[in-house]
Amino acid sequence: MQGAFDNNIVYRIQQATDIADLIGEYVSLSKKGREMVGLCPFHDDHRPSLCVNPVKQIFKCFACGAGGDVFKFVQMLENLNFPQAIERLAQRAGIKIEKSFYKSKSDDVDPATLVRVNDWAARHFQKNLTHPEKGKLARSYLKERQFSEADIKKWSIGLAFDKNDIAYAAQKNKISSELLVKAGLLTAQLTDRFENRIIFPIWDVTGRIIAFGARALDQSGPKYINSNNTALFEKSNCLYGLNLAKHKIVASASAIVVEGYTDCMMCHRFGFANVVATLGTSFTTGHARILRRYARRIILIFDSDTAGIEAANRALEICLAGNIDIRLAFVPQQKDPCDYLLSAGQKEFQNIIENSVDVFSFKWERLTNALRKDDNLIDGKAAVEQFLQSIATAMNAGAINPIEQGLLANRLSRIIGLSAEQINSQLDKTVKRVSNTGVFNNNGQHISTADFGTGAFAAAQRQVLEVLLNQPRLADSVKNDIEPELFDVPVLKQIACVLFDIIRQNPDTDLNRILMTVESVELANAIVLLEHTGREKGNFQASLQDAVRIVKHYQSRKKIEQLKKTSNETELLKSVLENSRKQNPHNIGML
Repeated sequence: MQGAFDNNIVYRIQQATDIADLIGEYVSLSKKGREMVGLCPFHDDHRPSLCVNPVKQIFKCFACGAGGDVFKFVQMLENLNFPQAIERLAQRAGIKIEKSFYKSKSDDVDPATLVRVNDWAARHFQKNLTHPEKGKLARSYLKERQFSEADIKKWSIGLAFDKNDIAYAAQKNKISSELLVKAGLLTAQLTDRFENRIIFPIWDVTGRIIAFGARALDQSGPKYINSNNTALFEKSNCLYGLNLAKHKIVASASAIVVEGYTDCMMCHRFGFANVVATLGTSFTTGHARILRRYARRIILIFDSDTAGIEAANRALEICLAGNIDIRLAFVPQQKDPCDYLLSAGQKEFQNIIENSVDVFSFKWERLTNALRKDDNLIDGKAAVEQFLQSIATAMNAGAINPIEQGLLANRLSRIIGLSAEQINSQLDKTVKRVSNTGVFNNNGQHISTADFGTGAFAAAQRQVLEVLLNQPRLADSVKNDIEPELFDVPVLKQIACVLFDIIRQNPDTDLNRILMTVESVELANAIVLLEHTGREKGNFQASLQDAVRIVKHYQSRKKIEQLKKTSNETELLKSVLENSRKQNPHNIGML
């Protein structure tokens, strides 16, 4: 392996990290034969395309081509380089690495360092909350909202003092201002981002603190703010409480989404442990993509005021585009879930969830309300077009079948006077427009397909690797015929160099050890694909002999062509010399 990590340490980390457990922290996996399957997080997956092999400790997506070991999964999902992935999994496994072997670029920061800074800041904020005088107002607010000591401890709630408290504390602990800026704790002007606010740590799905949310204790600024986007945190791709809710979400196959931190915390207090929050922002495609990994159904809970209904309508379009089973529920009396739970209790809140409506019931009610209220032809036309847009979005994502489409078209025909044929014609046009705009874009990793070359010689090179990745010991039988220098397809030559070097050191190597030595995600994807293809073909000995025969044939032809070329060049040189002598008889030739 290139780099400063000891192979023995890397192997220890790899062996201490079960791939099914690791991927299960991000994706809901179900058993299928000897493998496990789930929705691939690296592309817009609608049916389980990701296969995890617990025996070989590898993963492979048969739709987008992603594949590799535990290191490659973390590299791709968290956008880390190879040394960062090693440190990340070492920390997860509790394996100490004595020194940092990774030197980042001057304008970058190691995500693991940001996590350590956030952990320090969270402890500092929690200590502030217990201050006899300065913490009194915050403790009173939390008590008024009926958050118990157990709630405060469970959610690690803290307090940011005013007057650059975190900046001074960091200076005492010799933490640089530059690092605090990159962690989102200081502004560009080197002042505290959070002042006089109750602090809510924000975790990722694996339980790392990646950011903070904050609630103002005075009227000097916005009521709620979050950390700015950092190397760890992007608000539109993060859900508060998912680290605590994911197991219940998987078990119940459903996720409940609320808006704020306190809503989420109070829901958990009352036993609704599959609740997450969107950090006070609109529901995004990022949120939908994350939840779809764990849940078959998503229930969005909104306030029943106009703003809440409009927010629900926007969220539905996102979920329709992602082919997600979505339902809507509204909290009455224009209360948020936290206040409603405290005033009405668990049973009434459960009724709200059970009475949630499906997407097209909500859309149909919006349409009929709009047509009843609006005598204006333009407004009525806009309402119909919005309903057609929703159907088209669902059709494009495969969320409704032709029978459901026909029923909706007939239903619409009865209230607007157009024939079902006219409505379906308009729907076809709208579907084309939707498919061109790509409503549900995948912002995940781009998986590039390896170029394995064309022609018989390239196919033979590929077949050699397919066999040896499955049966490394067979390399000994072809060591006099095959060597990496013979490979002329770049990606195959790279793999051959790695593979032959490892086999020379350890003829009993396995796929895990091979992947462990590869830093490139793209190369790992190619290796997993070649190994799988070879395993599917089987008949390793015969396949290898066939491939070697083609390689040797190609090499023989190549030598003959080179000899012909050399012979032609020699004849040409003789001819030039002969002509030169005829033109100049005094020339005695070349000595």
